[in-house]
Amino acid sequence: MTNVLEITGLKKSFGDLKVIEGLDFVVPAGSIFGFVGVNGAGKTTTLKMALGLLAIDEGEIIVCGERVSYGETVKNVGYLPDIPEFYPYMKPLEYLTLCGEIAGMPRGKINDRGQELLELVGLKSKRKIGGFSRGMKQRLGIAQALLNEPQLLICDEPTSALDPMGRKEILDILKAMQGETTVIFSTHILADVERICDRVALLNGGKVVLNGLLSEIKKQRTNSYSLEFAAKNSTEKFAALLGGAEISENTVVARNADGSQIIGILAENKLTPLRFELLEPTLEDLFLEVIN
Repeated sequence: MTNVLEITGLKKSFGDLKVIEGLDFVVPAGSIFGFVGVNGAGKTTTLKMALGLLAIDEGEIIVCGERVSYGETVKNVGYLPDIPEFYPYMKPLEYLTLCGEIAGMPRGKINDRGQELLELVGLKSKRKIGGFSRGMKQRLGIAQALLNEPQLLICDEPTSALDPMGRKEILDILKAMQGETTVIFSTHILADVERICDRVALLNGGKVVLNGLLSEIKKQRTNSYSLEFAAKNSTEKFAALLGGAEISENTVVARNADGSQIIGILAENKLTPLRFELLEPTLEDLFLEVIN
């Protein structure tokens, strides 16, 4: 599979502050790639270097087969910043028309493509942009970023300040992009990544600490179990015997546990749970495991 983005040995400091310290990862074509880290981890810094908007201290970035250089236009890439800015007096199609003209697109194609994208993001409104909600502006930002049919769409924290409905709308749009363009989705909201991404890179301490197919990463992690008992004394006894478990009423959650050990404790102490469930690891579990 061809890689749309390749980052090798990337380093970036601001004065004495080291933000990126030897970053390495690739983004395969056709993927929805979650770029995850806490606020301040260096996600936006990395993406700005990939866009040629910030100088690289060391390392190399290849986008769509071309080496990125600071200050030069990166071709075949659409970009949605966390807070997109627009001319408030314009209507959506007027704004997309202006963007298309600046990009040198044929006028007929601008109109057709603009109408198609406004349909995709649910913005057939004739209202002026100044009256749009935050979520509507984010949707217009996606339309603008996709106008010139980029091979790569970079979205920097597109859902961070939205309400649940606005987040759902943005995630649904990005999911619909799968198969049409490659998407890099930068965020600290792990549940959003689990919902739409097939690949993920977890950024911590200026380096990628987990990287690959989300489904494969989860398979490599240790198991967690949830057990529910009928009586409180059984719950407390089991938790005490296992050690390090979480109790919520009559339910015990054993994280990173050995299933055979749990079965042995139950059998030796004649404890019969009402429910014994293997919990699939969440991205939050994985992230906390690798950064602690």
